[in-house]
Amino acid sequence: MKIEEYLETLPENVLSGEDVQLSEKSLREIFKFVDLDENDIFYHLGCGNEKGIEIAINEFKVKKAVGIDNNSKKIQNAKENLNQKKIPGDLICEDIQKSDLSDASVILFWFTDENTINEMLEKFENLKSETRIITIWGPLADYLPDKVNFPYIINKFPFKKAQNMQEQLLAIFGVKCIDFVTAWEFAERYTKAIGAPEIKNDRFLTIIQTLVIWINAKQLGVACGEEIPESIQTYIKIMKNNFDIDFEYLLKE
Repeated sequence: MKIEEYLETLPENVLSGEDVQLSEKSLREIFKFVDLDENDIFYHLGCGNEKGIEIAINEFKVKKAVGIDNNSKKIQNAKENLNQKKIPGDLICEDIQKSDLSDASVILFWFTDENTINEMLEKFENLKSETRIITIWGPLADYLPDKVNFPYIINKFPFKKAQNMQEQLLAIFGVKCIDFVTAWEFAERYTKAIGAPEIKNDRFLTIIQTLVIWINAKQLGVACGEEIPESIQTYIKIMKNNFDIDFEYLLKE
């Protein structure tokens, strides 16, 4: 099956990141990366649980922390947990597209749905100047990142338009071209950032992400060299022969 067909076999909430909770370690890494401090008003969009809010308040001493999620059960549970710990965070059950973000100085925004991203981009145009938006894996569509510690990426408002996808991709990876080693390194960073400590399929996910990164780079003309690296060929064959997942057609388009 094609890689797109394989992804379609996965539950929608896995693809969207809805049920993927960032570890406390990853949240701390993100907050240090964005220089979160007592002057900030922090919003976690699609928070799922209270952990991001708890860490932002207790450890980074933010002025205010707000978690927003449209799952009422998750929000109710998160509220109970915060109340038990007597932590003064705000947890709101609503669609993030309807949320008031006007006072935010830092926003954690990890969504993959294209329609949601496009609608939120319009909403972000009303943010106050210098607001930092943290995304994971990719920057906001069509914009250059202000700061990168892959897979964590910061776009600061007002956003900087990228001339093209090539410029954006190279800005993310910080290299002149993307080879197998770069693709593997960054895929591994992403897998470790979003994975639970006990995750068993790290290598499988890393291989898939590596192939996605390198093939995207090849299609955009920013891969190193004209030939397909031997390692890429090997992993394409492994995916095809062992898991019936086809990447080869992407190199023929």
